Amino acid sequence: MERTIATLSPSAPWAMRAEETRGRRFPEPDHPYRSAYARDRDRIIHSRAFRRLEAKTQVFTTRYSDHFRNRLTHTLEVAQIARTVAGALGLNTEFAEALALVHDIGHPPFGHAGERKLDELMREHGGHFNHNLHALRIVEHFEQRYLDFPGLNLTFEVREGIIKHSRDYSEREFPQLQEYLLDLRPPLEAQLIDGVDEIAYNTADMDDAHEAELLDLGRLCEEVPLFSDIFKKVSDAHPSGREKLRFYEALRRMLDFLASDFVFYTRLRLQQSGVSSVEDVRRAAKRLPGFGEEAAANNAALKRFLFRHIYDHPAITEDRDRSVKCLEELFAYYLAKPGSMPASYEELARSEARHVIVCDYIAGMTDQFLLRQHREHFDGCVAGDARREPSP
Repeated sequence: MERTIATLSPSAPWAMRAEETRGRRFPEPDHPYRSAYARDRDRIIHSRAFRRLEAKTQVFTTRYSDHFRNRLTHTLEVAQIARTVAGALGLNTEFAEALALVHDIGHPPFGHAGERKLDELMREHGGHFNHNLHALRIVEHFEQRYLDFPGLNLTFEVREGIIKHSRDYSEREFPQLQEYLLDLRPPLEAQLIDGVDEIAYNTADMDDAHEAELLDLGRLCEEVPLFSDIFKKVSDAHPSGREKLRFYEALRRMLDFLASDFVFYTRLRLQQSGVSSVEDVRRAAKRLPGFGEEAAANNAALKRFLFRHIYDHPAITEDRDRSVKCLEELFAYYLAKPGSMPASYEELARSEARHVIVCDYIAGMTDQFLLRQHREHFDGCVAGDARREPSP
């Protein structure tokens, strides 16, 4: 179904305006030609944690190809879609871009499998690990680049969006987050990040799976009706075209359909809800961005396909399971052996629970740095080629 989506002015009533920010933890004078959110975006890009994303796994390791997405290239794709969607909705594109660029900096090595293992290990000590909460910890404490304040000193709204873009938190369970208006929703620019993240990784994982020759095109068409319909239209229009190029064209059209549907139905919900300000958005009964029913069903079918046939494929799980085992063993090693971490982390461990600092240290590692550390302390368990890099 074709829909016309006109681009709105960035002055939509539900847009977050930089001049209305709640400010920074440590006050700074305004920049003469960059908005507060543009400065946040630039600080994120120049951070060490952002650069380390280049050497963190998205889904596929470089064992099979150098062409796969890593956590950094995925983040750039999310930022591109976020800017497009935010602009179409009349939102603040600089704010949305900053949130997209920072949304994954808290991820540990080895993707979601590494996150699950760290959470499991932390729960054994009465804690937990969440990559969004860890991202906040990074920008508040671990990025030290300024003389006048610790961390990156990001605006309140970007820090709020880091933790609240994908879920809500209760003050009872997370009292340490009470300053972030836990009884209210974040601005729309933060609310849209989870949706555009899904659009980016679902379509990108299809592309990478095809590159890895793990994707059965016939089965994909059987299980994901949206892709099947688009691929048929492309093939009918280009019957002599190479299958790989027909796949790329269908994938491009699928991404466009999902993004356009997301914009159309988000705008429709905004209109139906009657919101006319950021405060209205914050007090809305539920989050407003999202797909229509048809696109949501097809997006869910695509996710099921990827989990069933790609994420649990032996070619993926072999490296993943071996690497996560290395992470687990290193955690136990650092926990049991004082003096085994760099001096700065050992100093922190004297004033905070050791398991927390061990978690911080490991979460900041890139894949290959962790594997090299494991090789230095244990025998074997190294996947791929280790490259030299400083400790996180």
